[in-house]
Amino acid sequence: MIPENLLIAVLMGGPGSERQVSLASGEAVLKALQGAGCQAVGVDVRGPDFELPAGTGLAFNVIHGTFGEDGQLQRILEERGIPYTGAGVEASRVAFDKNLAKEKFLAAGVPTPAAEIVQGVRTPSIPVPFVVKPPREGSSVGVTIVKDATRALAAMENAAQYGSDILVEAFVEGLELTVAVLDGVAMPVVHIIPPEGVYDMASKYPWLSGAKGSQYICPADLDAETTRRVQEAALAGHRSLGVEIYSRVDVLLDAAGNPFVLEANTIPGMTETSLLPKSAAAHGIGFAELCLKIAELSLQLRS
Repeated sequence: MIPENLLIAVLMGGPGSERQVSLASGEAVLKALQGAGCQAVGVDVRGPDFELPAGTGLAFNVIHGTFGEDGQLQRILEERGIPYTGAGVEASRVAFDKNLAKEKFLAAGVPTPAAEIVQGVRTPSIPVPFVVKPPREGSSVGVTIVKDATRALAAMENAAQYGSDILVEAFVEGLELTVAVLDGVAMPVVHIIPPEGVYDMASKYPWLSGAKGSQYICPADLDAETTRRVQEAALAGHRSLGVEIYSRVDVLLDAAGNPFVLEANTIPGMTETSLLPKSAAAHGIGFAELCLKIAELSLQLRS
């Protein structure tokens, strides 16, 4: 239970490229907490010098991407002695850095696409097709699928805008899936069907650009055994990173039914139509209940 007199500050916005999405998530969480009878206020965070209301007993972090999801905000809150929701400093740092996360997946035997880390703008040794990813960006920012070798350098240049140590993964053809994990439980699998075959920022958040949005099927139309394998792979990925409380793990499923873990999102979208809430709803957990559960688990861990 959330103490009646507990003041919850919902942290949203942030200085990164996912600011608008975070503001939408934050407003949804704030509305849900207030509707459930909690004392909750919204705080628009623009950088490390943000101020919290006096008496804040819990920071509900809904800042996606840079600063909110990479351990920086978590460290500041720990220095201030403020309990916060979700993954801790180290798990956040590792999960957000695709290169570090890949190392953890491989060390733990988590099924994941083959990859190499390329320093600077040069042609990878992995043959096409492959996927070029900036290591420390979210929401598919800077990600390019390369199927023609002549386009490789352009993709590397694009990714290099965000960091010089670029992750290049073997391209896995298959279904785009995501699995919400809450308190050690893998919830129903979501099947993502992007409009043009690529799940990018535009198809994730069509309200930002006016683009055509993706379709989502939850629970995914998979047989029981395949569902189990996908959920087990997602749980293994979540655990290998040491993530506390919750995450949303992205998985590709190839034609042979083999799951490949891509990444764990430690501050996933939290509007009522976002994928974590969709999965939770299919598991019997409504949006307000989900927000309360995250807050309760986080208080238990950090109070």
